[in-house]
Amino acid sequence: MNRLTTSWGAFPLTRFPADPRDQLRAWDAADEYLLHHLAESGTDLSGTVAVVGDRWGALVTALAAAGPGELVQISDSYLGRSATGENLARSGAAPDAVRLLTTQDPPPERVDVLLVRVPKSLALLEDQLHRLAPAVHEGTVIVGTGMVKEIHTSTLKLFETILGPTRTSLAVKKARLVHTTPAPGADRGANPWPYRYALPADAPAGLAGRTVVNHAGVFCADRLDIGTRFLLRNLPTGLGRSTVVDLGCGNGVVGLAVALAEPEADLLFTDESYQAVASAEENFRAHAGEGREARFLVADGLAGVEPGSVDLVLNNPPFHSHHATTDRTARRMFADARRALRPGGELWVVGNRHLGYHITLRRIFGNAELVAGDPKFVVLKAVKAAKGAKPAEGAREGKGA
Repeated sequence: MNRLTTSWGAFPLTRFPADPRDQLRAWDAADEYLLHHLAESGTDLSGTVAVVGDRWGALVTALAAAGPGELVQISDSYLGRSATGENLARSGAAPDAVRLLTTQDPPPERVDVLLVRVPKSLALLEDQLHRLAPAVHEGTVIVGTGMVKEIHTSTLKLFETILGPTRTSLAVKKARLVHTTPAPGADRGANPWPYRYALPADAPAGLAGRTVVNHAGVFCADRLDIGTRFLLRNLPTGLGRSTVVDLGCGNGVVGLAVALAEPEADLLFTDESYQAVASAEENFRAHAGEGREARFLVADGLAGVEPGSVDLVLNNPPFHSHHATTDRTARRMFADARRALRPGGELWVVGNRHLGYHITLRRIFGNAELVAGDPKFVVLKAVKAAKGAKPAEGAREGKGA
């Protein structure tokens, strides 16, 4: 555990879920730069302070100690919100020190200080700035922050177009601030999100031509990504009354394809992104058929699923955590799937061939079978051993992996 030192104190912070083997910090130079600027400039924090995109709660944990009038965090990440809660509790903050909102919740009606941690997704930034613009007034202090590699001309254009004239600071430790002067009366245009498009005519698994909705920030929000397309071409069939999970569901097209082909299957869509699960639910309601039901869960993987209750898990795992390339999320998803599966249940995974997921699956499940492959992607299947079989090496990686 590392400590973030600020003008308001030093705070022990971790990501969520905490992993002693994980060397990734819960903050970076961009968070430090913004907090230092607020303290040095004497920014008035007595009103409503809204913090958007605070990745692991570093910003609101420090600001809670500064005693703002009302502190609000807006996040799309279940993991980020969970980290925020733990970091606030560890710092000794009062339980009601921060109002935690998701990107699907109505934003505050008035914002006096708007702090924006620039997200990886430009679309998510655009959507959130549009949603918050009505709450901004002439006296609102607006400051964004990010690493130099995260702030582009397109980033600054969004701030300028939606909120008002914008400039950037000098870089410090490869981080930069974005300063915007609010122009509440400016014509910012309509929010283009959520975005709708028709799936291509050659989309597999009964999806061709169907119109899908994608909320901002969902992976590959304007097209069917090629990894998902490859998995859709190679889905298992004849599932009957199986319980099927679309793990890391994104906009839910994989689970939707199962719903269309397997009318008796019991479906669960789960993702750690509120935007993703909202997209998946809208797409299911639009296309699965009248009266067809499914469950939708924003969660840390399969943490809320009863062990041994699932027949099939379908997964297209991410291999990035913000800008860090890591297989940590995939390892946790695989271990979660093993815990949730019934004996004999299967995990089907699509991934880039070079990621070597077959090695990780063999460590966790004790087996991995190639279902299909092309020069770029593979679909792999791992089967949970029958009851009484000796656990594979690494099978208990779930909580710490």
